[in-house]
Amino acid sequence: MVKQFAGIKYKLNNSENFDDYMKALGVGLVTRKMGNSVSPVIELLEEDGEYTLKSSSTFKNTVIKFKLGEEFDQETPDGRKVKSTITLEGDNKLVEVQKGEKETTLIREFSKDEVKMTLTIDDIVCTRIYKVIE
Repeated sequence: MVKQFAGIKYKLNNSENFDDYMKALGVGLVTRKMGNSVSPVIELLEEDGEYTLKSSSTFKNTVIKFKLGEEFDQETPDGRKVKSTITLEGDNKLVEVQKGEKETTLIREFSKDEVKMTLTIDDIVCTRIYKVIE
């Protein structure tokens, strides 16, 4: 289960194609520049089957609370309102599908050393690597 990675903090280390991903979402230039300039820290927490995914940066702090497989309302860091569902694939991969004006998929693959995040919209794929903070 992904619970084994709860409480570990990971910081963005590398990002590829994030600007194109944000453009495809319709994110404006100023917000894209800010989004590209920060290195968020993410942390997954779990309590009694409810998960909390925290992301903090100098740009914005977000908290997502969810139960696996249950749809919930979410406001994304760029201000979009979407319906999201997060499921567990295998024992270390959270797959999030966001449905709004456009459908996006965010896959977070956890390991003891890093989180590989793959964001997809239309034919655009962005990869973001977060490394564990010692």
